[in-house]
Amino acid sequence: MESNTIDAKAQSMGYVVLLAITTAISGFLFGFDTAVINGVLLLLRRQFTLSNLQTEVAASSLLLGCLLGAAGASMIGDRYGRRKSLILSAVLFALSSLGAAAASTIAFFSIARLIGGLAIGLASVLTPVYIAEISPSKNRGTLVSMNQLAIVIGILAAYLVNWQLSKMGEASWRWMLAVAAIPAVAFFAGLFAIPESPRWLISRGRYGEGQRILARIFGAKAAEEQVRSVQKAAAGEEGSWHEVFSPAMRKRLGVGMALALFSQVTGINTVLYYGSIIISEHFPGQSTGMALASNVIIGAVNLIFTIVAMVFLDRWGRRAILMTASGGMGLALTLLVIGLHVHNAPAGLVLGSILLYVAFFALGMGPGPWLIISEIFPTKVRGRAASIATSTLWTGTLVVTFTFLTLVNLLNLWGTFAIYGALSFVCFFYVWKAVPETKGRTLEQIQEAWGK
Repeated sequence: MESNTIDAKAQSMGYVVLLAITTAISGFLFGFDTAVINGVLLLLRRQFTLSNLQTEVAASSLLLGCLLGAAGASMIGDRYGRRKSLILSAVLFALSSLGAAAASTIAFFSIARLIGGLAIGLASVLTPVYIAEISPSKNRGTLVSMNQLAIVIGILAAYLVNWQLSKMGEASWRWMLAVAAIPAVAFFAGLFAIPESPRWLISRGRYGEGQRILARIFGAKAAEEQVRSVQKAAAGEEGSWHEVFSPAMRKRLGVGMALALFSQVTGINTVLYYGSIIISEHFPGQSTGMALASNVIIGAVNLIFTIVAMVFLDRWGRRAILMTASGGMGLALTLLVIGLHVHNAPAGLVLGSILLYVAFFALGMGPGPWLIISEIFPTKVRGRAASIATSTLWTGTLVVTFTFLTLVNLLNLWGTFAIYGALSFVCFFYVWKAVPETKGRTLEQIQEAWGK
């Protein structure tokens, strides 16, 4: 009997992992589509003779779409369900990759990338929410972080593709973009094999469907208890925008928005998006191939420490990881500023501090905010509140990406990274003072704790 119980738990856990992996393909596309611009910009700048402003527009068009997609994700996800909304994002991913690859003008390129941004915005809100809503509490940190793992695998894949395809010549940027259509089609197909979020179904009064899915994940007895917990929690929720901005929700909404903003204004995407330009233009003598190869090293470090984060998020807790990450990022950027500002500083100091910075980001500020945003909001408003927090994240990304080259012209590279380092230390103190621990609690228990 005990052996049968263990086998059943292993099968149900295997099923949950399969659901998480399927939806996390959107994370791979998210990472690939955002990072591929790193190599594309080098070649695009030459082909279309782009100014700094035009380069910033080309890099930022995707991010504007991300902001718009995240803003609309709650209305689409709450009305049509998580699964159908993700199917829409898969279609947009494919259209964007092929459209951008075929672009003959920078305007057409920017519009195609904006469509891809809409897909990322939708998926960036709804994928963590979906995974959180189907995950056991003791494994939720690891499972939600699978989406972040998929993002960094997508980033590394983009860097590898850029590096290899750059050997094809000046038009290779088209192939760099087009290959993303392959995982987009796989994502589209995979979504037809997974169920709707059981918590969304129950919140819509479809108790039988929700309970059947929960029973497959947790077992029949635990499913009944979960249905009652979700019903009880939902009974006290309006599910309206008024509730999202109610006094009871303001603190957790503030935490979600602040963490989302800190994850971006501390500067990580300046390395991920502009890394090849930084290396090729600020370190003379570096070839395009060498600049793109350096990105591969950065992407590998990002991947390794994201895996470390997945192991420790459910052991150490969210607060400890976030404080370690933000403090470490601040120290790493301090070293980078010294390396950039001091004359004849060793190149190893600059590269080492960049890699240390990326490692600390991947350890906590990469997966942590996505996880907390998916946990702290009640079921009926989770989509809307997560949409606001994620829109804040994309606003931060858009501002940093659109202003980076301008800031470098005004303040030099070291001065720009000094700002990001100072904001990393501010983030450390914010987490210390304002962010509660959510480790080991069910989503309903987290709501009860916030309500006290």
